[in-house]
Amino acid sequence: MILHGYWRSGAAYRVRIALKLKGLTYDQHGVDLRTGAQRSEAFVALNPQGMVPALEVDGAVLTQSPAILEWLEETHPAPPLLPADPVGRAHIRAMAALIGCDIHPLNNLRVGKALRETFGADQAAVDAWAARWITPGFEALERLVGVHGDGWCFGASPTLADAYLIPQIYSARRFNVPLEAFRRLLAIDAAAAQHPAFVAAHPDNQPDADCTRPAA
Repeated sequence: MILHGYWRSGAAYRVRIALKLKGLTYDQHGVDLRTGAQRSEAFVALNPQGMVPALEVDGAVLTQSPAILEWLEETHPAPPLLPADPVGRAHIRAMAALIGCDIHPLNNLRVGKALRETFGADQAAVDAWAARWITPGFEALERLVGVHGDGWCFGASPTLADAYLIPQIYSARRFNVPLEAFRRLLAIDAAAAQHPAFVAAHPDNQPDADCTRPAA
């Protein structure tokens, strides 16, 4: 498998977490979103949407992180990141969608770039924009974890919901979003910081990481 991604992309980050949790080996090809590499002829031929991640496997190219994560769960079911119980699966998918549909798209790199270039937003304004969507989403997640969690988002072991949550917490910190009120979410983040799969998937530990260069 070849994962095409960007070290700080939340969508690529969640796929790395799932790959690591399942103990799968893969190569990484970095796509630097800051330089427009995602719009190159070679990458658009791979993924016509010009976005990361893209996963090459067995002659196919899979795109969109939710589809990749579901494919991983179907083809590599152990260890499971979704429970056998259909209701439990629905709860986990709802947590994932809360992040993947309602939070993350509003604070990704291209939205931040549009805020700066089209509307003249400075960093403080971009941070406030991100907090506007992250905070209410995290408030809902905090309550959901209180109902369903037991050390992780759902139950006592990592699931797809955690693969979504940890990258979003990383992003929230980049945008200086206050997190003190989210006691349960921070406890999950602390557990992930000690878990080998999450540590290996962390942006700073990727081969294309450039922690000194500012985001676009």
